[in-house]
Amino acid sequence: MQKQAMWMVGIGLACGLAMAAACGSDSSSATTGPSTGCTPSSNANTLVIQNNIICPQTITVSRGSQLTILNSDSRTHEMDSDPHPEHTDCPELNQIGFLNPGQSRISGNLNTARKCGMHDHSSPDTASLKATITIQ
Repeated sequence: MQKQAMWMVGIGLACGLAMAAACGSDSSSATTGPSTGCTPSSNANTLVIQNNIICPQTITVSRGSQLTILNSDSRTHEMDSDPHPEHTDCPELNQIGFLNPGQSRISGNLNTARKCGMHDHSSPDTASLKATITIQ
């Protein structure tokens, strides 16, 4: 009886560990973006596009700084300021523009404190390719 109970505990632990491993260790939050295939950059003012997702989807930068976007995706993206199609909220972001796979670009100086939306001009309604930049 004791052997059977130990066996059941062992099976339960193994199943629990297998389920935890299947879930992975990624955590999803508003500051890191979805956990479904985009790894944020270790550089503070850098956004990454990967697997048709931009991450992090929210970022805060200091006034006077610049934002870099790295396209680690397999297709091109054209990143511009909101709103679509005018792109007038934060014109400094429009300097990033068209990105081939593997390419990165830097925005203009973000001097004015405000909140800016950004999207892929080629896919303006794709939520996973939208970001919010807070300049403070």
